[in-house]
Amino acid sequence: MSSSAGTRPTGRRHRVREEALAEILSTGRRLLVEEGPGAVTLRAIAREMGMTAPGLYRYYAGHRDLIQALTSSLYDELAAALAAARDRHPDAGPGEQLRAACRELRHWALAHPREFGLLFAKPDADADTTPGTAAHDSGWRFGGVLLDLMVRLWREGTIRPPTGLDPAWTAQLAEVREHLADEPVPLDVIYVFVACWTRLYGTVAVEVFGHLDFALTDPEPLFERTLDGILADLGARDARP
Repeated sequence: MSSSAGTRPTGRRHRVREEALAEILSTGRRLLVEEGPGAVTLRAIAREMGMTAPGLYRYYAGHRDLIQALTSSLYDELAAALAAARDRHPDAGPGEQLRAACRELRHWALAHPREFGLLFAKPDADADTTPGTAAHDSGWRFGGVLLDLMVRLWREGTIRPPTGLDPAWTAQLAEVREHLADEPVPLDVIYVFVACWTRLYGTVAVEVFGHLDFALTDPEPLFERTLDGILADLGARDARP
């Protein structure tokens, strides 16, 4: 009886702490959306929550920890959205599932431009995802949704990597292969993966950040044409438009 009673305060404290952390992140996200990345500070969040700034240091040691937590949360949300889009086509091949995930990336980015900017434009240096940072693993969870589908396409043997790539250059891509578990994907195929991601990101980013406004009122056909080209480079024979 005493043992059970002794665990209750710990459980209650944990629940209260988790609720506070969730409120801090939701408040920080709201400030990001409404005012931009510069508004996401411990002092501003404390003010919005009716707390003192020192009180937030019980949860985050400083601004970097706060932004890392927000970045991780957003990457996990985006990864879940892409996975859900993929899983809406359980009987489809990897090409069709990849098309669905790529479309979801664009939809999420257009619906959440400030969040997309924090993740991919990195206007705040603390939104870093290099190895050793708290947001690193969540960033790779997002990337893994797309990368796993590309690996499935590679297994089908339809990717034709370009010839004549400098081995010293492709060696830079070795870190990507470290995230593929035991998959022996050749580095020149990983080059294709990275090149396809670059085109996908560039096409989404240029629309989200308004840099196509001078030419296009509806960039979706350009996105779809680019996506067709990406899937063709990946040999996705099953990806229906």
